[in-house]
Amino acid sequence: MNDARTILIADDDRAIRTVLTQALGRSGYQVRATSSAATLWRWVEDGEGDLVITDVVMPDENGLDLVPRIRRVRPELRVVVMSAQSTFATAIKATQRGAFEYLPKPFDLKELLAVVERALAAPPSAVAGGEESEGEKLPLVGRSQAMQEIYRTVARLTTTDLTTMITGESGTGKELVARALHDYGKRRTGPFVAINMAAIPRELIEAELFGHERGAFTGALNRGIGRFEQAAGGTLFLDEIGDMPPEAQTRLLRVLQEGEFTTVGGRQPIKANVRIVAATHRDLRQLIRQGLFREDLFYRLNVVPIRLPPLRERMEDIPLLARHFLDRARAAGLPAKQLSTEAMDALKGHAWPGNARELENLMRRLAALYPQEVIGADAVAAELAEAVQPAGPDGQAMPATLEQAVERHLATFMAAHKDGMPVRDLYERVLAEVERPLLRLALGATRGNQIKAAAMLGLNRNTLRKKIRELELPVVRGLS
Repeated sequence: MNDARTILIADDDRAIRTVLTQALGRSGYQVRATSSAATLWRWVEDGEGDLVITDVVMPDENGLDLVPRIRRVRPELRVVVMSAQSTFATAIKATQRGAFEYLPKPFDLKELLAVVERALAAPPSAVAGGEESEGEKLPLVGRSQAMQEIYRTVARLTTTDLTTMITGESGTGKELVARALHDYGKRRTGPFVAINMAAIPRELIEAELFGHERGAFTGALNRGIGRFEQAAGGTLFLDEIGDMPPEAQTRLLRVLQEGEFTTVGGRQPIKANVRIVAATHRDLRQLIRQGLFREDLFYRLNVVPIRLPPLRERMEDIPLLARHFLDRARAAGLPAKQLSTEAMDALKGHAWPGNARELENLMRRLAALYPQEVIGADAVAAELAEAVQPAGPDGQAMPATLEQAVERHLATFMAAHKDGMPVRDLYERVLAEVERPLLRLALGATRGNQIKAAAMLGLNRNTLRKKIRELELPVVRGLS
């Protein structure tokens, strides 16, 4: 079926060479295996092989350095890179240097055979490759299987301009992934512009996104440049997309469909030259069922979905993350610290409702407040006891999103004041952020029945109606 095509293997581990040779041989392939990068290179120069599978670390040369050389002399020859150094850096470098696929060790044999079959069947244009960008220290940390899948997905996406939807709980690192897609992607020389839908008054979101003309609304004394224009040639990160109001959703859908937009109050179309990456901690499909998010917009944004796992689903990454955050704290001027084995065990016993962000904040506190160089379990336990979230109705810890929302608004407030813009409605903004999702959920649970929703919330029906009007919540007619 594969016409006895030849696979070239380079790995300094004899057991891996044996396993691969046997597995590929049983699948009908011819196999040549070596522990030497020099021998592999000689085979490639001699025109041997239909596919290369190479390890990264070998005695005489780094396998990643071979990939661009192979691409230059035999651009049609696919290369699959394997590595026990299963980091985001390895995945990115393998992709940027032209590898067809990257597989972390230990690998699944069925998956490897599927990659081999796909590589041999792919047209030459499917082989990735591009200039390598070393840049700053890579942002994503973890060696769990869940993180490996994210590394591989992000690495593949850096060679494309596909619209991407990142989902995950607050604190899982959605903006880090968005920045990685930009910093290692085709548009890395352009700007990275982020906008948080939940942090901007609903009536200003359209102007913030698309800009506005002079006189378009009260207070518009000059033409305003929107985020789409600011991000031209780069990436526009739409954070908390689930909080986008319906009117802005319609405008955004038009941009995704037609590739252009108009400013608020303007008539001249402007070309939208951006890559869009969206993110949310909310269940957009649930919002669609409640009539709060456009289904057609969801499918336009969700071209490539990336789900970031909560920290409780990758507990094996906690030691690596903790050391990483302590290193960052030291780089920021705090004293160098280490954690004892017992302290690491204490970290693994925590539920982490605030995810990696909560862990980073804890590491900073430990570095700042404790004099000892090696932090013990008692110090960790004391800090975690202070961080326990109040229990919800089901006895489980409530998510740490409320405090994060307040922090986000405070940051916006302080930034606005720094720029000389008066902001006086911080209290109302925070209350609105709590009220809006609460009322949405109550109305959704009662299928729009305001009498039942008011009873559930313990509100007078007229009070509920007033709040629905104030918060501009959609009303399901006939159920009020």
